[in-house]
Amino acid sequence: MSGASLMVASAALVGLELADDKSMSTLPLAAQFIAVMLTSIPASMLMKKIGRRASFFFASLFGFSGAILSTWSILENAFFGFVGGVALIGVFNGFANYYRFTAADAVDIDHKSRAISFVLVGGVAAAIIGPNLANYTKDVLSSATFAGSYASLVVLYLFSVVALIFLKLPEAEVHNEKEFPQRPLMQIARQPACIVAIICGMLGYGVMSFVMTATPLAMNHHSHNFSDTSFVIQWHVLAMFAPSFVTGAIIRKVGELKVMLSGVILGFACVFVNLTGSTIMHFWVALVFLGLSWNFLFVGSTSLLTRTYLRAERFKVQALNDFIIFTVVAFASMSAGYLQYYYGWKAVNIGVLPLLIVALLSIVLLMFHEKSLKPDMQIQS
Repeated sequence: MSGASLMVASAALVGLELADDKSMSTLPLAAQFIAVMLTSIPASMLMKKIGRRASFFFASLFGFSGAILSTWSILENAFFGFVGGVALIGVFNGFANYYRFTAADAVDIDHKSRAISFVLVGGVAAAIIGPNLANYTKDVLSSATFAGSYASLVVLYLFSVVALIFLKLPEAEVHNEKEFPQRPLMQIARQPACIVAIICGMLGYGVMSFVMTATPLAMNHHSHNFSDTSFVIQWHVLAMFAPSFVTGAIIRKVGELKVMLSGVILGFACVFVNLTGSTIMHFWVALVFLGLSWNFLFVGSTSLLTRTYLRAERFKVQALNDFIIFTVVAFASMSAGYLQYYYGWKAVNIGVLPLLIVALLSIVLLMFHEKSLKPDMQIQS
């Protein structure tokens, strides 16, 4: 998460510096999300075959390689080399996204939402580490701005490998589950709760990525310096993850749908603030709302998804979910730079309103659907 927040704060600005066509400045971040998308299904299948822990170790090789290639590309002024380096980091992140499911799988059903939240609490530290690391190391290698920032990622990924050494998972993690009956994937995916979980997961993450990716470019356009951008991104990431201390407990008390509904409302609040001004305070408040919106939608939808499948079905459903989410996120981050460059900050924010409306309608419809069901008909798997 620290590496991801470092890239959010800096990758678009590096792209703006290296790219001949400035509208392609967000292509590196888009390449990262495309790599996450393409990795999501193979990563899940590999985890099913060799286990979560071994797969996470394997993924660290891509993280190290991507950090080294990104650093070299900045030093050599190679835009597409930087795109490739960030894409390799995206492969690493494609595996790392399964940490939340790994936690959920390791506990009983009553503690799944809390386990997911605890994993995301790591983002609180990331909110401080990532943007500040980008800010304080960007001039370490004086010949190329931000080369030092990407070199520092090697150290971050080394720490993640050390942490994996201490990871302990249930003995039953790698076992033959063919003996357990499994429903076809499409049968699982047709459940209303599964549909809404995927819709809100992809739209919540897509809206967040779209606005967040354009923010450094918009702040640069409005003549804010990078320390201000780093400050805004830091608070944004903090807002993304700090609620995770309590989100799981709130979900257990009021349910996923009410938490997800709150996330959509906060998304609308973000857009409203962004449309009213472009001072540092406007960017700060809006990005805090955006982070809170993402947390409630992402944790809520992930928790809701875990109620729609049996343990033996988890790998294929999780893979489908993340593939769809990061397909949308990749498109959002790729188009954000183009829309910001040619049409401006207001167009970026107006552009996400239809997505928020769709998420709102899907939640409301599921609320009415679940109210119409008898208790014994509701999903408890």
